[in-house]
Amino acid sequence: MPRMQDSTRRPSASARLLKGILPIDRAAALRDALAGVSLASMDIPQVLGYARIAGMPPVAGLYTAFLPIIAFALFGASRHLVVAADSATATILASRVSSMAAMGSAEYVALAGMVALQTAALLLLARLFKLGFLADFLSRTVLVGFLAGVGAQVSIAMLGDLFGMTVPVPSSRSLAQLLYVVGHAMRLHLPTFGLALLVIVAILACKRAAPRLPMPLIAVVGSIAASKAFDFAAHGIAVLGPVEGGLPALRLPDVTWQQFLDLVPVAASCFVMIIAQSAAAARVFAQQYHEDLDTNNDILGLAVANAAAAASGTFVVNGSPTQTAMAERAGTRSQFGQLVFAAVVAIVLLFLSGYLRYLPHCVLAAIVFTIAIGLVNVQSLKDIRIESPGEFVLALVTAAAVVLVGVEHGILLAVALSLMRHVRHSYHPHTMVLTPVPPSQRWLFMPTKPGALTAPGLIVYRFGADLFYANDHFFAAEATQLADAASDDLRHFVVDAGAITDLDYSAARTIGDLIETLRARGVAVIFGRVNPFLRGDMDRHGLTRVVGASNVFETLHEALAAAGVNPAAHGHDAL
Repeated sequence: MPRMQDSTRRPSASARLLKGILPIDRAAALRDALAGVSLASMDIPQVLGYARIAGMPPVAGLYTAFLPIIAFALFGASRHLVVAADSATATILASRVSSMAAMGSAEYVALAGMVALQTAALLLLARLFKLGFLADFLSRTVLVGFLAGVGAQVSIAMLGDLFGMTVPVPSSRSLAQLLYVVGHAMRLHLPTFGLALLVIVAILACKRAAPRLPMPLIAVVGSIAASKAFDFAAHGIAVLGPVEGGLPALRLPDVTWQQFLDLVPVAASCFVMIIAQSAAAARVFAQQYHEDLDTNNDILGLAVANAAAAASGTFVVNGSPTQTAMAERAGTRSQFGQLVFAAVVAIVLLFLSGYLRYLPHCVLAAIVFTIAIGLVNVQSLKDIRIESPGEFVLALVTAAAVVLVGVEHGILLAVALSLMRHVRHSYHPHTMVLTPVPPSQRWLFMPTKPGALTAPGLIVYRFGADLFYANDHFFAAEATQLADAASDDLRHFVVDAGAITDLDYSAARTIGDLIETLRARGVAVIFGRVNPFLRGDMDRHGLTRVVGASNVFETLHEALAAAGVNPAAHGHDAL
């Protein structure tokens, strides 16, 4: 089993710095260097695509794979996590900021930088207060649904470029965009659509037949060469135009105070998505390679990476599960591979960015489209539908919310649904009664139903969750119902507390009233399998005094003995 480090423990500064790189030997460094070059060939077209999703200039995509990657390599803990542009956070950014400034403008870039800076601040606070556990509050089910919704929204947003038409509808209004494209389908520019379709088919076919072949890079290089040779722009195929080269200038974004306040919800949404996706990706590969998982120090690395993004004129970066998986397939086993990736990006920025001016918009849109449809995890959705239809509905609701009301609201709904699902289980947990089962009459825990008895005069009741203010009345009502349905000779009601580890003030008062009510009817309440945590809560809230210290036991065997029953006579030597 992998050794999982306690994320609440604070490592020393020397242990934290370079943790994602060291230890490494010469052979491993050479392997990671070659893998980093391979990763760059696959990932550079993707970060250009993510810049397109975010509404940023193409060069901003390259910037996300330069200083932010270096920052996380130095300060993060994961040896595998790739921190750069990501489709989910890029979509969250564009969904709100596009209504505040024109996409690609200097003001838009400043607003995007401020979102990255605010996100860095939230991540730093999360690190200071050790909030790495927040990653667990976004369930895998709704995360699958959320990413499916993002994939659908991004796919729709790319239709205009794929068809060679201008869509005068903001990217946050996916349904309106789709209706506009369908209603103006006759304005389709055939050369543009033909080129985009060729790229989409080539990428999807290559992903199936030769997944290691960097087809997106081949498509970018080939389309740039063809565009320059045959002057695509003169034939109506839109191209990027002049792209600023060179390394990014370091400066903090300049926005007004009102803009700063308006961007806080965007940063909060990005923060939630970064926490959830980065922790999930880091956890998968830490387990795969039997390495420590240090979520809180990964959060520190993500905070520094987003601060670097803000200072270098780009947008929010995230620990991307897809890019991390690509890096693993390329052969990287430490952040040294990501540093080589950043070095390749620097070479492109210094010497090759001028060629990007010939890149057709439709090719970039085609690459983004293939990324977007990849976010719809059909197999996971099928598995969820088969194994848990209720959770499948939650995933679909989340996906629909993203498409219909926007990514920013979708992520909030995803968190809310995750918490509601957990609370629903705790509010109405599974309960059972120890019941004699024919033909042997051996006692077994069976689902609770009125009239169930363990033995004449005895009910053993098991509650499947902690007791708190939302479910204490359910406990009391079901216990009362069982007592009412039992014969008048009921004398002992034994609570199997094996699943109860916590008891709050409200629940203690409700259970205390139940005990008094049953006692008035001549029924003694006995608690068995009481663990030290529950016993401490019972003592603190005075429930031990109400039930009687002599009726609280560490094992169910002792509780049954106190009720005058020998479990061995019913096929149980120990309970």
